[in-house]
Parts: sequence; structure tokens; C-alpha cells
Amino acid sequence: MICSGENPAQIRAIAEAIQAGFAKSRIFPLGKEGLDFAHWVLIDYGDIVVNIFDEETRAYYDLEKLWIDAPRISTERGR
Repeated sequence: MICSGENPAQIRAIAEAIQAGFAKSRIFPLGKEGLDFAHWVLIDYGDIVVNIFDEETRAYYDLEKLWIDAPRISTERGR
């Protein structure tokens, strides 16, 4: 999963919400990185890896290019 936040506080909030959602199903991360500076937070759930970027870091690393054939799933409301 690749997503973005607008600032470090929002990126941390996204990470916390994802972890809380998984924890309700008793799914806990194998590891997590990047919460201190929150430019790129990675949460590893084994089969699912969550990447939360600020816009600049996301553009720089361009992970979507590595997964060009992967299906895209919109999470925006109304889509």
C-alpha cells in the first residue's frame, strides 16, 4: 500500500489509524520504521507493507514505478 500525508503529524495519524484498524483484528506489525521524522513511514505486516510518504519523498522514490502492473484501488469517497 502506498499513500501520502500532507505533514508529519498527518502521516503519524495515518500510521496510528492503520495500526489501530489492524489491531482490532489482532493483526500486529512485524516491524515499523520512520515514525520519528515521518517523511516515509513503513509498516510491515508480512504480506502487506504500508508506505506512508510526504509528497516530496513519494515523488523522489516513485515506488509506483516499481509496481506499475499492480492494480490501483482508490480510497477516495465517491469513487
